[in-house]
Amino acid sequence: MVPLSEYATVSEDATLLEAVMALKKAQAEFDQTRYRHRAILVLNKNNHVVGKLSQHDVIKALEPNYRKVQELKSLDRFGLSPELVKSMMEQYSLWDRPLESLCLTAAKEKVKEIMYTPEEGEYIEEDASLDAAIHRLVVGHHHSLLVTRGRDIVGILRLTDVFSLITQKLSELEF
Repeated sequence: MVPLSEYATVSEDATLLEAVMALKKAQAEFDQTRYRHRAILVLNKNNHVVGKLSQHDVIKALEPNYRKVQELKSLDRFGLSPELVKSMMEQYSLWDRPLESLCLTAAKEKVKEIMYTPEEGEYIEEDASLDAAIHRLVVGHHHSLLVTRGRDIVGILRLTDVFSLITQKLSELEF
């Protein structure tokens, strides 16, 4: 688990640019032998975690028209043909501006407008077994779990750290 104090966090009223800068700062200060952070935790006024910004959320925020494309939520479980993707891009004018222009606009977006709110299955108690955590990561296809102590979030268990532990254990096997 990565303690909350070592993870990138921002206020829900922060801009996307402020969130990205917090991520860069946390990555620079983090143990360089471990995988870098790939998300930013969002805090409310009481410093409680209320959301997450993943790499996917940040990239999706660059194109505001994605909010208009409700079909994306139901289409993600099905394979998308190249023709359908192209048709959606044309129909909704997705990515029709230069990346620099999209970045300039998105940088001012408030985090609370683009963050992801974790669902019930994305939390795990700090005293839960590693087996239970791995099961929840696998079954939920989660990249991380928020680790709780009572009602407080005290850290984040990342799939990358679990994967690192498992590969270490596998490499130590002798036949």
